[in-house]
Amino acid sequence: MKAQHITVIGGGNMGGAIAKGIVASKLLDAKSIIVTRRTASALADWQAKGYEVTTDNKSAVKDADIIVFAVKPYLIMDVIAEVKESINPKALCISVATGVSLSQLESALPQGMAIVRAMPNTAAEVGESVTALCPLNVTDDQLADAQEIFGKMGLAIVIEESKMPAITALASCGIAHALRFIRAMMEAGIEMGLTSKQSAEIAAQTAKGAAQLILTNGSHPEVEVDKVCTPAGVTITGINAMEHAGFTSAVIKGIMGSFNKIKS
Repeated sequence: MKAQHITVIGGGNMGGAIAKGIVASKLLDAKSIIVTRRTASALADWQAKGYEVTTDNKSAVKDADIIVFAVKPYLIMDVIAEVKESINPKALCISVATGVSLSQLESALPQGMAIVRAMPNTAAEVGESVTALCPLNVTDDQLADAQEIFGKMGLAIVIEESKMPAITALASCGIAHALRFIRAMMEAGIEMGLTSKQSAEIAAQTAKGAAQLILTNGSHPEVEVDKVCTPAGVTITGINAMEHAGFTSAVIKGIMGSFNKIKS
């Protein structure tokens, strides 16, 4: 990795997941990463873990090779305006603000800045994110750095920007849909007499195992379903009950609801 100093502006859920993911993957150590928040008290835990911390965004960007803007979409333009004159002109600027386009970022940042619009999900913290990357004005080394950072946190794919809303709905919003499914499995386990802890562990591992079958075998989900559904068996009975209750339709409606909200 070429970059040696990274600034994460906004050490909240997503910014925090990225900072922790970089350190967990051993791309850089904590002391090479500056994390900013608006209040000093919110930085205490970061400082205790060895990260550089500050409430001064301007000073944080001066020497950064990579600047990650991990603030809410309604705040990012104000934050860019705040630091614009202090940004290292050779830095790569990465935005994870949902719905903020490359053209908007380009018009707000100094002319000719290297930009990557990225959309990870919160599983970056445990190295299992899906991240879509849309680059603009980047060198090969800068794109490679962005791919390495997010690739160490899971799957990182470079896409055309027109596909960003779909991937945001499916991966970034989709992790919440997957978690809600795991919670539903957990609640069924509790109803059947398992403890909350037992249900959570079993449901999460079952979902993880199902996902790994697809990723390892490269198979269609229904191929793996068919392996479990014996004629007149208990599994197909349960699946049909879920489908009669509108399971597939509900999942599609949920994801499309997120997609349509992003597009609106």
